[in-house]
Amino acid sequence: MEDRNIIDTARRALAEQDELFRAAKQRKYVKVNPVADLRGPDMLPRPKVKHHAGVTDPQQLGALLRAIEVYPGGFVVRQALRFAPLVFVRPGELREAQWQEFNLEDKQPEWRIPAERMKMGEHHIVPLAHQAVEVLRELYSLTGPEGYVFPSVRNASRPMSDNTINAALRTCGFTAAQQTGHGFRTTASTLLNEQGWNPDAIERQLAHGPRDKVRAAYNAAQYLVERRRMMQAWADYLGGLRHKSNVVPLRRAVS
Repeated sequence: MEDRNIIDTARRALAEQDELFRAAKQRKYVKVNPVADLRGPDMLPRPKVKHHAGVTDPQQLGALLRAIEVYPGGFVVRQALRFAPLVFVRPGELREAQWQEFNLEDKQPEWRIPAERMKMGEHHIVPLAHQAVEVLRELYSLTGPEGYVFPSVRNASRPMSDNTINAALRTCGFTAAQQTGHGFRTTASTLLNEQGWNPDAIERQLAHGPRDKVRAAYNAAQYLVERRRMMQAWADYLGGLRHKSNVVPLRRAVS
């Protein structure tokens, strides 16, 4: 794990093994805790912190959204740029999205991302605001009804490359220090928290879920009613920022 630079995972594994062998020693299943000598601050290096830049100033965010609307590149990439801030999923989850994961016909449209494609290994529900559905409907006739929603230009049987969104953001005039594809999560998290939405609902929508499989099964739809309201309010807010003469405040919906 250390060689693969997944230090956080290594630290959790070390802690779990320590807890296991402590319990085993207390119950006299083992004579010693073999993990004891591995504990200590110098055992594992500190994980390398990745900074995912994201615009959090409303005026700058409005400028970014307007730049996306006039993106001069391909249609599929522009739609991916429009879709990304509306759903704020991880870049890999976005670019590997498949049409079979979407339900656009229901009164409450949603995107269900299977567990095998999620970082935490648990399936994730993304409520879709009507603006997000509109983006997808515009794409459907070109890339649907099967396969990748955002396919590669060179090979439709493969998703767009992992650098496509970041390269498109550079074309829109935003540097890597200002905005990255992953940074849309930073943007949404910061502004939604500032506006008073339930932090637990925000974290659940960001898929910062529990690692315990039983809790994960329970939490897949946790706060879903509130999250539906939040995602529509967020899309409305982004629309207001994009039309700078009609900026609407983002406020937590009252149930």
